[in-house]
Amino acid sequence: LALAIADLALQMASWKGCVHTLIEKYNDDISSMPFLIEILTVLPEEVHSRSLRIGANRRTEIIEDLAYYSNTVVSLLTTCVEKTGSDEKMLIKVFRCLGSWFNLGVLDSNFMANSQLLMVLFQILQRDETSTNLHEAASDCVCSALYAIENVDTNIPLALQLFQGVLTFETAYHMAVAREDLDKVLNYCRIFTELCETFLETTVRTPGQGMGDLRMLELLLICAGHPQYEVVEISFNFWYRLGEHLYKINDANLNNIFRPYIQRLLHCLARHCQLDPDHEGIPEETDDFGEFRMRVSDLVKDVIFLVGSMECFSQLYSTLKDGNPPWEVTEAVLFIMASIAKSVDPENNPTVAEVLQQVVLLPENVHMAVRYTSIELVGEMSEVVDRNPRFLDPVLNYLMKGLREKPLASAAAKAIHNICSVCRDHMAQHFQGLLEIARSLDSFALSTEAAVGLLKGTALVLARLPLEKIAECLSDLCAVQVVALKKLLAEQSTNGKSADPTVWLDRLAVIFRHTNPIVENGQTHPCQKVIQEIWPVLSETLNAHQADNRIVERCCRCLRFAVRCVGKGSASLLQPLVTQMVSVYQVYPHSCFLYLGSILVDEYGMEEGCRQGLLDMLQALCMPTFQLLEQPNSLRNHPDTVDDLFRLATRFVQRSPVTLLGSSIIIHIIQCAVAATSLDHRDANCSVMKFIRDLVHTGVGNDHEEDFDLRKRLIGQAMEQNGQQLINQLLHSCCFCLPPYTLPDVAEVLWEIMLFNRPMFCRWLENALKGLPKQTAGGAVTVTHKQLTDFHKQVTSAEECKQPSHDTRLNL
Repeated sequence: LALAIADLALQMASWKGCVHTLIEKYNDDISSMPFLIEILTVLPEEVHSRSLRIGANRRTEIIEDLAYYSNTVVSLLTTCVEKTGSDEKMLIKVFRCLGSWFNLGVLDSNFMANSQLLMVLFQILQRDETSTNLHEAASDCVCSALYAIENVDTNIPLALQLFQGVLTFETAYHMAVAREDLDKVLNYCRIFTELCETFLETTVRTPGQGMGDLRMLELLLICAGHPQYEVVEISFNFWYRLGEHLYKINDANLNNIFRPYIQRLLHCLARHCQLDPDHEGIPEETDDFGEFRMRVSDLVKDVIFLVGSMECFSQLYSTLKDGNPPWEVTEAVLFIMASIAKSVDPENNPTVAEVLQQVVLLPENVHMAVRYTSIELVGEMSEVVDRNPRFLDPVLNYLMKGLREKPLASAAAKAIHNICSVCRDHMAQHFQGLLEIARSLDSFALSTEAAVGLLKGTALVLARLPLEKIAECLSDLCAVQVVALKKLLAEQSTNGKSADPTVWLDRLAVIFRHTNPIVENGQTHPCQKVIQEIWPVLSETLNAHQADNRIVERCCRCLRFAVRCVGKGSASLLQPLVTQMVSVYQVYPHSCFLYLGSILVDEYGMEEGCRQGLLDMLQALCMPTFQLLEQPNSLRNHPDTVDDLFRLATRFVQRSPVTLLGSSIIIHIIQCAVAATSLDHRDANCSVMKFIRDLVHTGVGNDHEEDFDLRKRLIGQAMEQNGQQLINQLLHSCCFCLPPYTLPDVAEVLWEIMLFNRPMFCRWLENALKGLPKQTAGGAVTVTHKQLTDFHKQVTSAEECKQPSHDTRLNL
């Protein structure tokens, strides 16, 4: 009910001073207080609600109104606390309400700095006996206050109060730790982190002075020392931001000030990454702790420059070399070393070489988790192997041992993939070994991802072999997959049961994708013959599973990489492939056929002899697509189809615009694009906008090209028919349908249309603006005549594309 009243107040422009009315009506009756405070809590929260769509003018009016009455609200909340004293439920409501007003950013900084409420907040958070619920509400409120004064320089009185107040919580934090009250500990860590985030720029600008006091960082490091990893994790975003700031400033003296704090943080993180001493097997990567370790790895990569990768790497290694730590400490140190290995300079580096030597000599009786993480470390040190080829054989032997053991197999496969990617030339001599692994892939206990990664590594090395050997080796590499697909097809024709071929299709796809040898002009592509031999099996598989979208998608993906692999060399497949695509699409309109069509247009659209055939393909695919998209709500229900249709149309515009513009289908595609401009789906909307932008752009500028005049005339005809409708729809979509992130794309479309024909565009835009609603049902003025004329003038007089983008955002 409170929410309904708040939404009514926001939309009903004739209700002036709603806050004043509500307070006046319910202020005197203590029993109405909970309800009044509830309305006053949700009112600021609803101001930016996208579902209300109250418009920028009304929103500005409301925010000014709420700012005007904000001191009255704070006074009401203060009186409420004085009257109800220690009523916990009421205090929670008061803090929620105050937090809501902080979040809107309308509270007066000077007034709040002297408010009794702030003192009450601090007292509650300093007290040991505060209940969990009240503690959380008070913590949320302080965090909102800190967030609200992000621009410290304009809020100095309040900033100073919050700064000094939060620094007094250290004792209370230690008390919460002593009582093992994790909820309170997490709350304090949230507050300390928010404090550091708010004063980040001040701290970097004037470290150790005034509100750049480095005691804030000490508080975060105290939290980092807490045994529960969830506590330190709260502060990660601050450390990321600090690293980013210092990296941009790039001042050695400044880095020296913060280096000790980062060193202590890294020490804490290494300890938090330790597995339990009684943990068995490999580290789990998908549970909460595994995800925490991944986040630690990312954070370490981002802040390591402050300490120095090599220095840190050497220090970590010396803790293993000089001591004899328990296995869980060894594993955590290796884990952190793996995080920074890629940023260590591999050139003439004895420590790095020694680490690699020692790791591959690890005995097989060490804890499984230590072996697992050491394999990951070796994979991350592939650059070192590339610079020191003498290590290649011992490294591969070490990884092969891991590959044969079930728990270590996937990690070893990933490491081999890394070595193949970085040491492609050195690995060429080991290609037969890789081929043997690939042939017996399923005898190893590999995850799907790891198996595909191994094949990717093998394909990368294959592409480095002499051209004359590639065809035979590629055939061998694909043979296992092809035999498996043939077997599945044979089983299906005998017993009618269809087994899932996606594993084999994905493996073929990764081989085609990464076999990219350097072929000189005029040379036959070595992969051409192999792909022609494999085509019948792929075609049969596609036919056998044509009703199953998932499998058809994998078939198309495999064919896409096959076509990309040999480029123009796949010409002999063009006719049968297109025929099959069109035939299946009539019955089962899987959008991946449209995507595959766009790949074919990209590869062959410039070939004179292929253009008509590709246009026929487009027309044949468009008919069922339009039938599908004409159904009610179909654009919203089939965003993939919209996305892929306009990718295909855009490829045509890029490769052979005159072929498309001169056809009868273009007008239907444009009409479909106009309808789809309002679609609130990131990828689909982006494809639609790119199509319209690229289409219009082909008629702008390049008048030295031979068919430019023809293109310009054809686009002019299309725009005469659809221009006004398009501009109307674009403006309507911006105002009522699309999220803000799509507006730059819309602006680029408007810009291209304006460049194409400025006078006509000015007329269309004026008509479209006149058609916009000027008032809401609640009587609020959505847009004034002056705003419309200003907007029209700004857009039509823009000298570069960034301007319309800014104007569109500003006014709509």
